[in-house]
Amino acid sequence: MKKKETEVRKIILKIRMNEEELKLVKKQQQKSTERNVSAYVREVAMQKPVLINYRNQSADDFLKDMLVLKKELNGIGNNFNQVVHKLHILDKIPEFRVWVSHYETLHQSLIGKIDEIKLRMNQLYEEWLQK
Repeated sequence: MKKKETEVRKIILKIRMNEEELKLVKKQQQKSTERNVSAYVREVAMQKPVLINYRNQSADDFLKDMLVLKKELNGIGNNFNQVVHKLHILDKIPEFRVWVSHYETLHQSLIGKIDEIKLRMNQLYEEWLQK
């Protein structure tokens, strides 16, 4: 589809900046919804509104910590599953039957709670990505 003659940008405007000024402009552009620096500068120069994305740093930090915790919980759950599986092999010994049944209940409770935490963390992560 061909652009209208008024939409085609043929004129080049050159400006000079030092490194610090350019870094500042790029930093501001990255906070905005504009895809590149020239679009950002054009909007600012024409005094058009520029949408800025704001991030909640404390929420970002919390979610990073929760992702680490999620990995750790998965590891603990996997280790617990392996132990319970090995206990089931020892189920033939009468003393272990009571112990196995007790820890099977504990295992189910642990897995349920881990699944709840993982579900909530995934919901928070999805909300965080949309912001």
